[in-house]
Amino acid sequence: MRHTQLRSFHAVAQRLSFTAAARELGVSQPTITTQVKSLEQEFGVELFVRRGRRIELTETGGGLLDITRRLFADEKEAADYLNETRGLKTGHLRVGAVGPYHVTDMLAAFNARHPGLYVSVTVGNSRDTLRDLLDYRTDVAVLAHVDPDPRLVAIPYRRHRVVAFCHIDHPFAQRRGIRVRDMEGQRLILREAGSTTRRAFDQAMREAHVRPQVVMEIGSRESIREAVAKGIGMGVVSEAEFIPDPRIRPLPITDAEVYTYAHVVHLKERQNARLVRAFLQVLAGLLPVSSPSSRRRPSDSRR
Repeated sequence: MRHTQLRSFHAVAQRLSFTAAARELGVSQPTITTQVKSLEQEFGVELFVRRGRRIELTETGGGLLDITRRLFADEKEAADYLNETRGLKTGHLRVGAVGPYHVTDMLAAFNARHPGLYVSVTVGNSRDTLRDLLDYRTDVAVLAHVDPDPRLVAIPYRRHRVVAFCHIDHPFAQRRGIRVRDMEGQRLILREAGSTTRRAFDQAMREAHVRPQVVMEIGSRESIREAVAKGIGMGVVSEAEFIPDPRIRPLPITDAEVYTYAHVVHLKERQNARLVRAFLQVLAGLLPVSSPSSRRRPSDSRR
């Protein structure tokens, strides 16, 4: 078994595509195919099966992927460790985030401290962002909500109020704010049920025994803004994500504290990795003054 075989397998398994794997590794597709087939033949196993035009991992392939994820994460960490003797002048920090709003100031501070480091950011939904972190595809993640997990350390970073907003011709448009009970029967356009903003808003409605009329669920903040701007209904968003627009009016919730949160999350086993540690040091300078124990908590403790 050769290292090149494992790397070829890993690239295909990560993307479930021989073409994408070849593009990533900078080799031809026949080379990737040959490497994977030789690995299967050497051990008499089947790592992939074809389903029409798609390929899927077999149970054996899935087990090997778990191993290669750790293997190549350790390989990257070893390279980072050796590079550390030259100081933080080279390296690639991979960040996952559920949106650009919370992560931008962190990246600006990190770049100011370590201008020689390359940073890439992947923006996606909470499920994909967490999966990338657990699969070693990112080094740190910025998430709004983290379920208890002993593998993770979640650091509370920011909280932002949830605000409602409406079209300029809506009856509420001239108000300075809105009460929770005013939402009774209002036509609402909300994020999908799993989003943090939706979760916080729904909880506030339940506690107040208010039943708004949800007319649309849209997975994009930008699309919700456009739907509200067309007068379809009211929207709800974190104040950090509200973008002023002459077609809409923000309405702070005046009689309840409804918040979304941002957490910086990393794998507990990688907290001493060179680039992760450097990012956390920059993050510490952005947090309110508090004791270290209140900043960094494993996510299996309630926040």
